[in-house]
Amino acid sequence: MAGILAMILAGGEGSRLFPLTQTRTKPAVPFGGNYRLVDFALNNFVNAELMKIYVLTQFKSQSLSIHLRKAWRLSGIAKQFIEAIPAQQRVNKNWYSGTADAIYQNARFIEKHAPDHVCIFGSDHIYKMDVQQMVEHHKAKEAILTVAAIRVVKEQAYHFGIIEVDEDGRMIGFTEKPSVEDAKTIPGDDKHVLASMGNYVFKSDSLLKELYDDAADSNSSHDFGKDIIPKLYPKGKVFVYKLSDNYIPGEPETAYWRDVGSLDSYWEAHMQLLADEAPFSLYNKNWPLHTYHPPLPPATFRDEADSVSDISKSMIGAGSYVNGAKIENSILGFSSHICTGAVIKESIFLGNAKIGSGARLNKVILDKDVEIAPGTVIGENLEEDRKKFTVSENGVVVIAKGCKVGFEKAALATDKTVALKKTTLAINKTKALTTEVVK
Repeated sequence: MAGILAMILAGGEGSRLFPLTQTRTKPAVPFGGNYRLVDFALNNFVNAELMKIYVLTQFKSQSLSIHLRKAWRLSGIAKQFIEAIPAQQRVNKNWYSGTADAIYQNARFIEKHAPDHVCIFGSDHIYKMDVQQMVEHHKAKEAILTVAAIRVVKEQAYHFGIIEVDEDGRMIGFTEKPSVEDAKTIPGDDKHVLASMGNYVFKSDSLLKELYDDAADSNSSHDFGKDIIPKLYPKGKVFVYKLSDNYIPGEPETAYWRDVGSLDSYWEAHMQLLADEAPFSLYNKNWPLHTYHPPLPPATFRDEADSVSDISKSMIGAGSYVNGAKIENSILGFSSHICTGAVIKESIFLGNAKIGSGARLNKVILDKDVEIAPGTVIGENLEEDRKKFTVSENGVVVIAKGCKVGFEKAALATDKTVALKKTTLAINKTKALTTEVVK
């Protein structure tokens, strides 16, 4: 579609996902065994054949940049690109101070391409949307701004910008992250609110004007939700597009959108993928989910004489090797190696995990390159786990990238065994000498 430029905001620090964001930005956090969070936003554009895309990065962006280079490089097709733009302080000496400021500091790219409309989307949620349908709705309404929205329970209102609309879909009220008591519910439904997804389609000239005006306002926080939208909607040309109106062949009628901003919501979203009737499918051929796949062999499963591999309701990544282990309701990323007698339940491995014989893991998230020593137990005694690891409010144990767990006990046991052998040898030598003297 001509005249559409996309700008994906991918600079989120993701502090609530720590330690998964200890070495990477939030949009680069792996998800679902094969993917990164940013992949879902990019697939929404690529599957809609909108392929003029800038990805704006900021915090700890190296991992994200490498992934974009491997997974999303377009092969020189004219006028199509997916390009990462790091924060460069082109306009001033400050890093991005808000979502609107991030776009303002890169306004030169909008002016360079001179699109009719600009899509500004986040990159850290799990959902599917044919963005072209939202653009067509925006154009049909002759809107200067269209905001994507989804229904959420009222108790979650304080996380979102809450919207009021008239019968024509025009925005007539907007409050950024109100208290639960003050949140305006959907007419006729006092249990739900209409929440902004943080995804916008702007008429290009209107966007540029608002960005420059906002940048000149010293009292502004330079954020779309806090500043731009409250200023624009009273002018009467801001409309709302409901995700529930978006149609993708092969997808459930009920639109799925999930915020994975906390460790618990991240774990829960993975468990939803494993449900008998998963609300979000990875298998829809009408909406392929592109990403980077490393050159690895298929997952391999072997049995031992006294231990048979038993895998149920799980996803196992390529290059994985399961040798006589039990795995239930778990998602294991690339190159996960599970040894004999290990038991893995309701757990998520981000990749390249090595689990020793007889280890037991329950409701655990392992970041990449983690090694678990034989016989180690995690997730069964949360009080003990809290002394060594991050444990979420709902009892999910998270182990940071590159950790080696349980080997200190193994080393101590080895030292004790060696010491015992030396002591036994010394005793035997003493007994032998005593026997000789007696003789």
